[in-house]
Amino acid sequence: MSDSELARFFLSLVLLLVGALGGGHVFERLKLPRVIGEIVGGIVLGPSVLGVISPIAHQWVFAGFPAQGPLLSAFYWFGLVLLMFTAGFNMQADGAGGSRRIISALVVGALIIPFALGYATAPLFADTQLGESFAFQLVMGIAVAVTSIPVISRIFLDLGLMSTPFARNIIGAATIQDLILWTILAVATAVQHGDATDAAGIARVIAVTAAFVLVSLFFAPAGVRAIRRWVVGKSSEASLTGYTMLLCLIFVAAASLLEVNIVFAALVAGLVMARLPSRHLAPVKQHIADITIWFFVPIYFALVGQRLDLAQQFDGTLTLLFIAASTAIKLASCTIAARTAETDWLRALDYGIAMNTRGGPGIVLASVAHAAGIIDDRMFTALVLASILTSLATGLWLRWRLVRDPKVFAPLARLPAE
Repeated sequence: MSDSELARFFLSLVLLLVGALGGGHVFERLKLPRVIGEIVGGIVLGPSVLGVISPIAHQWVFAGFPAQGPLLSAFYWFGLVLLMFTAGFNMQADGAGGSRRIISALVVGALIIPFALGYATAPLFADTQLGESFAFQLVMGIAVAVTSIPVISRIFLDLGLMSTPFARNIIGAATIQDLILWTILAVATAVQHGDATDAAGIARVIAVTAAFVLVSLFFAPAGVRAIRRWVVGKSSEASLTGYTMLLCLIFVAAASLLEVNIVFAALVAGLVMARLPSRHLAPVKQHIADITIWFFVPIYFALVGQRLDLAQQFDGTLTLLFIAASTAIKLASCTIAARTAETDWLRALDYGIAMNTRGGPGIVLASVAHAAGIIDDRMFTALVLASILTSLATGLWLRWRLVRDPKVFAPLARLPAE
C-alpha cells in the first residue's frame, strides 16, 4: 500500500469512529440507546447521506483503492467477534437470579413460539431469499425470536432497573434464548455453505456444533485454568489481556477449521471466560470490554450503517410488513406467556415489549445472514431497521412507565436524574 492509500484508510477509520462516537453521544443525551446513534453515524457517512450530498467525497474516502473494502471488512468482522466475545463473558453474571417460573414462561413465549411462527411464515418473504430455503427459514425464525441482551441491559442500567426482579427475569430468559438461537444460526450458515445438504449433513453440523460447545464449556476451562496458574504471577495485567485475546482467536480459528460459525465461536469463548472467576481476570475482562465497546464495536456499528443504501435497498412495504408481523408475534406470545406467570396484564406487556428488543443481536444476525448469502439487501435493511426501532420503542416505553410511576418496578427501581 502506498502512503496515499494508508492515509485514506486511516482517515476512513477516523471518520467512522468519530461518526459512531458522536452519534452515540447525541443519542445518549436524548436518553436513547447508544448503539442506534452509532449506526446513524454510519448512515450519515454512507451512500444514504454522504453519497447523496457528495458521491465523489464518499468514493474517495471509503472506496479510494481496491484493498480498502477488504481492510474495512476485516475491522467489521473483528469488531463483531469481539462484541460476541464480551457478550459471552458478561452473560453469566448478568443472567444470574430471577424467577424460574417467569423465565421458563418467557423462553416459551419469546423463543419457541416466535421461532416456530417465523420459520413457518418465511415463505411470505421468499422474494428476499438468496440461498437455501431451509437456511432462509431458520434465519427468519431467529429474526422474529431474537432479543438483545446488550441493548436491554444498557436500558436497564440507564433507568436504574438492573437490580430489579423484572430485569433479572428478562436477562435470564434472553441468555437462554440467545444461546439456542446462535446455535441455530451456526446450522443455517453451514446449510448455506453446502456443509449440510440433507438430513445426515444437518445432523452432522448439529453434532459438530454441540461437540464444540460441550468440549469448550466443560473441558477447555480446566486447560485454561492450568495455563492461568502458570501465567498469573509471571505476567503483567497487560499481558494477561493479550493471552485472553489469544484465547478468543484460538476459538475462532478452531471453529473456522471445524466449519462452525465464527461469531458463535466467539460467544462460546466468552462463556468459557465467564466460567473462570478470578480476581486477576476481572480487570482483564474490563480492559477488553473497554477497548471493544469504545473502539471496535462503534466502528462495527458505523460500518453496518455505512453499508445501508436506503435509496436503493429500502423497501417500505417489506420493512413495514416484517416489523409489524414480527412485533405482533413476539409481543403477543411473550405477553400471554408472561401472563401465565404474572397476575398483572400491564406487567406482562412490559415483559413482551422488553423481550421484543432486537438491538445488537438483530443487527449481528442481519450481518451474518447477508454475508453468507442467505438474504438480500432489502431484507438486510429491514432487519437492521427492525433492530433500531424495537430498541427505541423499549427504551421509550420503560421510561414512560417510570415517569408515570417511579415505583412501578419496585422495590429497587429508581428514575435516574435528568
